[in-house]
Amino acid sequence: MKKKTIIPLLLGFAALMLVLTGCGNSKSSSTSSKSSSGETSGKITAVGSTALQPLVEKAASNFQKDNSKVNITVQGGGSGTGLSQVQDKSVTIGNSDIFAEEKQGIDSKKLVDHKVAVVGMAPVVNKDANVKNLTMAQVKDIFTGKVTNWKDLGGKDEKITVVNRAKGSGTRATFEAAVLKGEDAVKSQEQDSNGTVQKIVESTPGAVSYLAFSYITDKVQAISIDNIKPTDENVESNKWKIWSYEHMYTNGKADGATAKFLDYMNSKDVQDSLVKDMGYISIHNMKVQKDSKGTVSSK
Repeated sequence: MKKKTIIPLLLGFAALMLVLTGCGNSKSSSTSSKSSSGETSGKITAVGSTALQPLVEKAASNFQKDNSKVNITVQGGGSGTGLSQVQDKSVTIGNSDIFAEEKQGIDSKKLVDHKVAVVGMAPVVNKDANVKNLTMAQVKDIFTGKVTNWKDLGGKDEKITVVNRAKGSGTRATFEAAVLKGEDAVKSQEQDSNGTVQKIVESTPGAVSYLAFSYITDKVQAISIDNIKPTDENVESNKWKIWSYEHMYTNGKADGATAKFLDYMNSKDVQDSLVKDMGYISIHNMKVQKDSKGTVSSK
């Protein structure tokens, strides 16, 4: 009886060991398969700032050449849209020209800020206006409707046509904070994107608006303010006051393909060449820093 009892126990123990060994082999095979492929995969949707859109599109295209299993979709819509949609988790990344803390209805504590560049912004006019330099007070008078003809500013006898950005635009928020200082903008046509504004100013006599540096071409006239030109160097030292960070927000800590792409955005490949080539300013070149309240201080 004793011998018969021991044999089944031994057989059961042996069977258990076989099962455990099989499980161990299965786990090892799975890890090996994952490490042998070694390629990150995933889907990323980045929505928001049209000022940042060209840089993200180009960086995404370059990134996907070495990460073919990552699919990245980049869309505009404005900073407000980007912040709202990343908060709702309907997109992976919310691109914004403004801090999340500046946007009403956004819980910035839930979002993680990834600063990837700096963008300068400048007033632009149709070349027909024959104006190249204004004081900050004159720029303010234009966009609050106090001055309505270019002849009053040393230009052509021509009506000023103001083209504004939509209220959800981070570019508009940055421009108004630096120029209008709390005063209301004149009622005028509003456009959703830098690209559309550029085309309207180029083709409309007397038109004036403002654009991110990356959208300014020789088809429009960029305006100097108080004899200070809108250049990267002047932004870096804060001599040129109209600028903002370009933010890529995630809802919580980024991981997987998203984290890898955001790391790439801050890599030398992007910061030392692509950023400058596309009309942006590397965050590493800034001699000053700005907080969400607009306070500027030395680094």
